[in-house]
Amino acid sequence: MIQARGLARTFHTRRRAVEAVRGVDLSVSTGEIVGFLGPNGAGKTTTLRMLTTLLEPTAGSATVAGCDLRTDPAGVRLRIGYVAQDGGTDPNARVIEELLLQAELYRIDIAEGRRRAAQLCVQLELAGLETRLVRTLSGGQRRRLDIALGLVHGPPLIFLDEPTAGLDPHSRSHMWELIRRLRKDFNATIFLTTHYLEEADALCDRILIIDRGKIVAEGTPDQLKRRISGDVVTVETPDPAAARAALEKLDGIHDIVTVERALRLTVDHGEQLAVGVMRTLDAAGLTVSAIRVARPTLDDVFLTVTGRSLREENES
Repeated sequence: MIQARGLARTFHTRRRAVEAVRGVDLSVSTGEIVGFLGPNGAGKTTTLRMLTTLLEPTAGSATVAGCDLRTDPAGVRLRIGYVAQDGGTDPNARVIEELLLQAELYRIDIAEGRRRAAQLCVQLELAGLETRLVRTLSGGQRRRLDIALGLVHGPPLIFLDEPTAGLDPHSRSHMWELIRRLRKDFNATIFLTTHYLEEADALCDRILIIDRGKIVAEGTPDQLKRRISGDVVTVETPDPAAARAALEKLDGIHDIVTVERALRLTVDHGEQLAVGVMRTLDAAGLTVSAIRVARPTLDDVFLTVTGRSLREENES
């Protein structure tokens, strides 16, 4: 459904050229749900904008939904649904007006547009809200309307940009179920970006991680987590630099990453090594504020391949 090779985008300022995306290769198969993750400024948004024809690539090629991105952008737009993070609805319009307008923009006749709008309202739990003004909808309802607008023309490929951003936990869980149903009920392939690692873990068949304009890791959630063998020991200390120097001499530690005032250690046997960590730091005269042992998560994978935590990037 998506095949990109060497996709790149350079922005030019008065003083320098900025390589936002530096030769991205990616493939998405029909029927997949693929998550696209990256820290702020990694090139995630630029890549998404290129794949949805909103930004012309500087170099490379791509086929999206069977159409060439460079020579047939109109064909791409006819065969994709794009749901932007901020939505695209008019707060002063009624739900049914937005759906019918979207159908009209895709040259769907009035009768067929009304049929599709009614069907989508049922499928996306908007029935009974057709005459409501968009501004009166809840966050979850408005997000479902955004998705309905992206489905009016029956696209085989749907791009979802941060589909649950700003939603409360209950609405987020509801949206996860809806995204799963998009594949089942609409036979859709889904390419989504998210800052919620638990969301990518729960929804995605595969995950692509981009950093500094290049894909740095890809695979199923389980494959990615298996890249970090053993356990993760997190040590909080007032002096992480000195603690790191002391722990680098301790056997059994595969990797040490400093995150603000904490160290994340990748080890084979977390519970056993935690004792040795405490003894080593105590012998060096260093204070330990807290220590935790856990199995690897997608955040640990993200931290390992990018040197940054996606969760902390999102919070900042």
